[in-house]
Amino acid sequence: MNTENEQQLTIQQVAEITDLSVHTLRYYERIGLIHPINRAQNTHRRYSLDDVGWIEFLKKLRATGMSIQQMQRYAELQREGDPTLPERVEMLRALKEEAEMRISDLEENLKLIRYKIGFYQTIVDEQTLEAIPQI
Repeated sequence: MNTENEQQLTIQQVAEITDLSVHTLRYYERIGLIHPINRAQNTHRRYSLDDVGWIEFLKKLRATGMSIQQMQRYAELQREGDPTLPERVEMLRALKEEAEMRISDLEENLKLIRYKIGFYQTIVDEQTLEAIPQI
């Protein structure tokens, strides 16, 4: 809940800060990823800095591969409070393991790409030397 001293941000400000569209912010609220946002007297949404922090966390979950459905479940558990901590920890551990596996796969792919770059660069360098006229 916002207090008088807490900064309140418009949806446009939050969109700019989080690099999400206004549409996405409204969608996230509609599907329950974000709790119902407080409203000003003119009915415009007013976000707190805590809201922005939660949205940034959601972005990290999504970027590391969590599905929208899993994010909805996580948000639901978060709203239920501390009794759900074990389930939230388990969800985050599973996400971490999946992300680490993807990172490992990417590292293996990069090794091959680096090898190919070195291999091809050697050929290019040899061709360049052969093209230089000998004096």
